Amino acid sequence: MARIAGVNIPTNKRVTIALRYIHGIGPARAQEICDKVGIVAERRVQDLTDAEVARIRETIDSDLTVEGDLRREVAVNIKRLMDLGNYRGLRHRRGLPVRGQRTHTNARTRKGPAKPIAGKKK
Repeated sequence: MARIAGVNIPTNKRVTIALRYIHGIGPARAQEICDKVGIVAERRVQDLTDAEVARIRETIDSDLTVEGDLRREVAVNIKRLMDLGNYRGLRHRRGLPVRGQRTHTNARTRKGPAKPIAGKKK
């Protein structure tokens, strides 16, 4: 099992798919990394040599912010918005949708399970 950026990536998957298991790497970035390192996208992780894995690891370390650093950066950005007290920060603080979605109905993912209101029957 190859370990890149602190994540064990699955060995039986293609390289472009396996790289997506790292937080901060999506389809386009995974393809970009494979092109830069010179690995054919259809190769499986188990077929990679140690040198190729090391090259992938070096490319990710030098070019991208991934995993813990990225999570920390996002958390700091959200905390900054909350400290400023602007609209987006208040929505984060209250656990409501941040990007203008409706909340009269829906938004259950952010708001949590529905709380019954006493005496309300319709």
